[in-house]
Amino acid sequence: SIRKGYLDHPNERSSHENPTPRGGGLVIAAVTLAAYIGSSWVLDYKLSLGFIAGALLIVSVSWLDDVFSLSFGWRLLVHLVAAAAVIADVGYFEELSIPFVEAPLHLGVFGMVISLILIAWFVNAYNFMDGIDGLAGIQAVAAGLGWLLIGILMDIPTAIVIGGVVLFSSIGFLIHNWQPAKIFLGDAGSAFLGFTFASMPFLLREQGTVRPALLPIVAVLFVWLFVFDSALTVLRRLLRGERVWTAHREHLYQRMVIAGRSHQFVSILYGLIAVVIAVPAALMVNIHYSST
Repeated sequence: SIRKGYLDHPNERSSHENPTPRGGGLVIAAVTLAAYIGSSWVLDYKLSLGFIAGALLIVSVSWLDDVFSLSFGWRLLVHLVAAAAVIADVGYFEELSIPFVEAPLHLGVFGMVISLILIAWFVNAYNFMDGIDGLAGIQAVAAGLGWLLIGILMDIPTAIVIGGVVLFSSIGFLIHNWQPAKIFLGDAGSAFLGFTFASMPFLLREQGTVRPALLPIVAVLFVWLFVFDSALTVLRRLLRGERVWTAHREHLYQRMVIAGRSHQFVSILYGLIAVVIAVPAALMVNIHYSST
């Protein structure tokens, strides 16, 4: 990245001060996809070609955006095509199970639209939240841990492989991304992580013993702070008539940094909260379905 000049140059909306190479997320994407494909021969689980194709689309358009700055409209179109590839391959959710509510919420054909929106939203939410050193990486560690626990407790090889590889590759990335960061994820990395975490419920629909309708709720819980912070900020900007896709510094984590908190403090705070939510959520799923 340094040799080619693929650097993230700071501007008035940035939270860093020096030009920093980006593209670290390409390694996470490559390792995760390689492990997912390779492990299927050993653990004998069904590969989702839709997920693989969608992930490659997401990484490609996001890397092009890192290098050439593509328009939001083109990126969103590719995000939706990638989401459609997953849904066409493994299906969509026609109902949702709400925790502590016995009757499921029936979605019918609207489940297809909601599934498309869910995946596209995760991709962009993760990209929105990748704005300070360590934050996106530590969230990936928490979510990866959550899916790894689901895989181990419920004996789901796909969740073990993807959750485990994302967990440990993100720890490796954090060594270089911790404040002061020597490299950034880049849009290719943050978009891939968002796409992967959004796709997990779909990949696991017919695996293990987890009731499929509960999986989207679990996916949201695993990245809850990213979903909440991004949704709240987008809503506030929409109400003010602003373009939600333009760069800004209005997220809660950015406001904390502007108020004087270090990147380390904010990232650790978000990470601890994410782990506190993800681990009990995974254990709750196991306890619930072990007793039914």
